[in-house]
Amino acid sequence: MNLRQIEVFRAVMLGGSISEAARMLHVSQPGISRMIRHLELQLGVLLFERQPVGLVPTPEARVLQAQIETVYRGVRHVQQVAERLRDGSGQALRLLASPSIGLELVPKAISALVAEQPEARLSFESMPTRDIATRLMHQDTDLVFSSAALDDPVFNAQVIGQWSLLAAFPALSGGSRRGRASSAHPLSAFKGQRLVNFSAEAPQRAAIDAILAAHGIDAAASIEVRSGYAACALVAHGAAVAIVDSLSARAFAQAPIRFVRLHDAPLFPVFAVHHRRAPLSRTGHLMVQKVSDLLARLPAH
Repeated sequence: MNLRQIEVFRAVMLGGSISEAARMLHVSQPGISRMIRHLELQLGVLLFERQPVGLVPTPEARVLQAQIETVYRGVRHVQQVAERLRDGSGQALRLLASPSIGLELVPKAISALVAEQPEARLSFESMPTRDIATRLMHQDTDLVFSSAALDDPVFNAQVIGQWSLLAAFPALSGGSRRGRASSAHPLSAFKGQRLVNFSAEAPQRAAIDAILAAHGIDAAASIEVRSGYAACALVAHGAAVAIVDSLSARAFAQAPIRFVRLHDAPLFPVFAVHHRRAPLSRTGHLMVQKVSDLLARLPAH
């Protein structure tokens, strides 16, 4: 039996007559009659008795119908799985982000995504880049958002935006307020202050050291951290001043910190990364787009 024969036979069984089956399938009654006769000849089995009251299914027809309904339930299950894949509920999307991106951007993008795909299943963690690379290498995650490059030929990395550096002062300390013009460079207020700097593996460490050296500021950090979150938290509590990434700064916009633009600071890329052997799902591509859109709307620093 081919799929069309199965469809016609099932319609006759469900409709109870040739005319009802023709109506269900939007075809002519003679076409249904011919296909049923051909099916009986092909199988060598009488499926319907032609009686004055109409077609009456034989016991063989009822056995066949039971098997066909099992197949239809399987087909319906496949359709449901396909629908779940479309709305994101068929498979969980595993997300990792470096700390600065995981503070605000990724949660905000997740909020936008689930508003469009309420059934989407997601898991999300934030961790240092060195740990992210290991997880991605072992395919223990599906999609990574990183503020530093993950250099390995098995990774597919796409630049989706950029970030910059800001000077950060405790709210009651010196330093220009963001956006206020000043003849002195913001870092002139760093002299004589306790400084927060980043560990050697941080992508911004070399750039920060160069900026501090260019302005004659001692780069020997009093306090060393590994994330912009930690640097901002220290500044917010008055422990030190710092040069921080603009992504972490956004998450601390309401904290008692003055952020000041550094116009001579370099720009750094933001990457969306996945394993080349594990292409992104539809939900994964949508997540990349959401984060990319948010980055595109960030003010230039």
